Amino acid sequence: MRITVFGAAGNVGSRVVTEALSRGHEVTAVVRNSARFGELPEGAVARTGDASDPADVERLSAGQDLVIGATRPPAGSEHQLLAATQGLLAGLARTGVRLLLVGGAGSLTLPGTEGLTVIDGPGFPADWRPIALACNDQLAACRAVQDVDWAYLSPAAVLEPGVRTGTYRLGKDELIVDAEGNSAISMEDLAVALLDEAEKPVHHRARFTVGY
Repeated sequence: MRITVFGAAGNVGSRVVTEALSRGHEVTAVVRNSARFGELPEGAVARTGDASDPADVERLSAGQDLVIGATRPPAGSEHQLLAATQGLLAGLARTGVRLLLVGGAGSLTLPGTEGLTVIDGPGFPADWRPIALACNDQLAACRAVQDVDWAYLSPAAVLEPGVRTGTYRLGKDELIVDAEGNSAISMEDLAVALLDEAEKPVHHRARFTVGY
């Protein structure tokens, strides 16, 4: 497959690029500043572009099989996430290329709570709230369009660098927890799940989640 990854130098994006390359896909790795080209995994085609600019998205998705959005704004600029999502959706509406988005866990429901969301659950960290709200807006923007084939991947509650086990559990709108009530996934296995969906699409205009 020919895959374009926006946010390719980020924590998740770089792992997505690495996973895609390991499977033999042709990867165009997009960053906003060429100064970050050196941070990209070897073997990717480095390009500059802004996910919030539909013209850039159109240019970088033309002729591709899939676009993956893994952008994540710095603290204090969480509003940029919605702009990036809207840019991706607008640009891909012009090219007809499928979109996989790495989103947030805040809008998932907590098991056994009759619909209480993660962001509104007990103990949710206050400093995570701005990005969680931005991710909620991101998902709403996807659900508002009908002219793009998108899928939105919500990670487990704890998403950190780790090891690639190649194993995970899939869900839809409820947070995945283990027997002790913990919810986690490594960034490496999140990339595995994302590329599995890329290669064998199951979710269309829908959100799904992964966890151990």
